Amino acid sequence: MATGANYRVPLRRIRERKTNYWKRIALIKSGLPRLIVRVFNNSIVVQLAEFDEKGDRIIAQANSRELVKMGWKGHPANTPAGYLLGRLIAKRALEKGVKKAVLDIGFHTPVHGSTIFAVLKGAIDGGLEIPHSEEALPSEERVRGEHIATYARALKEQSPEKYERQFGGYLKRGLNPEDLPSHFDEMLQKVSA
Repeated sequence: MATGANYRVPLRRIRERKTNYWKRIALIKSGLPRLIVRVFNNSIVVQLAEFDEKGDRIIAQANSRELVKMGWKGHPANTPAGYLLGRLIAKRALEKGVKKAVLDIGFHTPVHGSTIFAVLKGAIDGGLEIPHSEEALPSEERVRGEHIATYARALKEQSPEKYERQFGGYLKRGLNPEDLPSHFDEMLQKVSA
């Protein structure tokens, strides 16, 4: 650890990698609510927050556990689940009168076509106005989970043992991964209704 007369200990939330204050200030200066997206190993949390001096005020939120309760049988933190959560948060935001927002991805690295941008695409398709670049958004095939279904078919032919190990969670929940695109379409109708 550094020492000396000029050394200053960084703020606790910076040390814990919870807050990047420079990015946060830039987002707050926009004057728009922030669409906060956090992707974990087995879940996604999406919140729409407004700045308040006493602490951020959450306007709306959605997480992948809600999707599971609605009947989602796929992985709760993949690209199709992210898109569905984007649609769900947009629906809730519009009900509260919020039409514009700005994306806050925190410390996540922005990777084009990733789950974070699937949430963004879902929110935009749901009716929210969010500044973005079209090239960052995932394709329709990835959003529907066709890449997962194609990989599952290929793996099932090559090695049934690896297929069972890789897609065991899908199979336990009663979904063949090859049927993910059709299951996504059913869930999209539930979320949009």
